[in-house]
Amino acid sequence: MINMSNHATMLTMPSERQLVITRTFDAPRWLVFDVTTKPEHIVHWWGLRDHEMTVCEVDLRPGGKWRYVSRTPEGEEFAFSGEYRKVVAPERIVYTEGYEAMPGHDYLVTATFTENDGKTTMNAVLQYQSQEDRDGHVNSGMEVGMRESHDRLAERLADETTSMSDAIVITREFDVPRERVWAAWTDPQQVSRWWGPKGWSSGTNRIDLRVGGKYIFNMQMPDGQNVWSCGRYLDIVPLERLVCTDSFSDEQGNIASGTEYGLPEDAPLEYYMTVELAEVNGKTRMTVTHIGMPEGDMKEMSVQGLNESFDKMEAMFAS
Repeated sequence: MINMSNHATMLTMPSERQLVITRTFDAPRWLVFDVTTKPEHIVHWWGLRDHEMTVCEVDLRPGGKWRYVSRTPEGEEFAFSGEYRKVVAPERIVYTEGYEAMPGHDYLVTATFTENDGKTTMNAVLQYQSQEDRDGHVNSGMEVGMRESHDRLAERLADETTSMSDAIVITREFDVPRERVWAAWTDPQQVSRWWGPKGWSSGTNRIDLRVGGKYIFNMQMPDGQNVWSCGRYLDIVPLERLVCTDSFSDEQGNIASGTEYGLPEDAPLEYYMTVELAEVNGKTRMTVTHIGMPEGDMKEMSVQGLNESFDKMEAMFAS
């Protein structure tokens, strides 16, 4: 039995063929889910600190495959892989996992993510084919890598959470029911009426309103130049909250660099945006948080552009 009572990551063995791993992270559920499932994050936290992750492949859908390969300082490689059985973002993932050097001993992992007061508990139930397989895995020293991976994951989440403190935060109150503000964000035709700064127009917008679904928004400058943006929905609570990524893109929704709009070359390709709606004294309070935009002229222009867009939203409600 592993004794991990002095560590934030806890292990229990509720039955002969099961191992349960639990850790609570100081971050919202959508962020924990995103950081644990996107390769650009996984390479920074999975495995031991002195190992290099040389392969990180993720096809996050039922039937999709995943594969991680890490290399020791001495050049020895360890490969793990499996298949996703069920994905309910950001709540649960069910997948197989196996060590490629020992085929035939794959186990089933059911990982759930539960949020409470802004913190997220990640609970992974590992179901083995036999007690011998479970005990062999435990006795292999897996707890060292798992414990260090979870510590590194907590550090990665802390870095992402810190970037939120530098976020753009805009709050508006509208004298309309919450349903109307929700529709303004989720109905493509309504988005076309307000999306973009003063003097800009918005053409065809596309919305696939589901977790994992994609949106593609269009803005047109006064000179006719089109600016496209896209994102993925990470969390949806109808009438209350939208969480999504946000990126510059082309017309097809392929992520593009923002350098032509004034962003530095090392600026992130993806940002996070949350829209929160609350009923206050018969009105709707909307709080929009845009996370990750570097300091500088582009950030100031983003603040101005969002405020002018919300001015147009308010005018739409009044019409």
